[in-house]
Amino acid sequence: QVQLAESGGGLVQAGGSLRLSCVASRRAFNPYTMSWFRQAPGKGREFVARIYWPGGSADYADDVRGRFTVSRDDPKNTMYLQMDNLKPEDTAVYYCSLGNSWGQGTQVTVSS
Repeated sequence: QVQLAESGGGLVQAGGSLRLSCVASRRAFNPYTMSWFRQAPGKGREFVARIYWPGGSADYADDVRGRFTVSRDDPKNTMYLQMDNLKPEDTAVYYCSLGNSWGQGTQVTVSS
């Protein structure tokens, strides 16, 4: 089973930006998708974005489309989530997933 590790979370003011990273312990076999989810306090885990291998096309949740961008770096087995124009409602623990594997999460806090 592949191991995933997220990083890049932190505290930012509304309107600011953060870039999250998710490093996989090995390259997965094509075709596959890697995804970002988030979980806010008291809420369930929700989908944020996903990127497809091969091809690199992406899907986004409605409330992040136009503000977040998912990308990948194949040689580094890494997926990124560029988050711009952050809002307080984006505050959550962000997780990456690949198949049945999940990372430990990284906290994003957006202050108003």
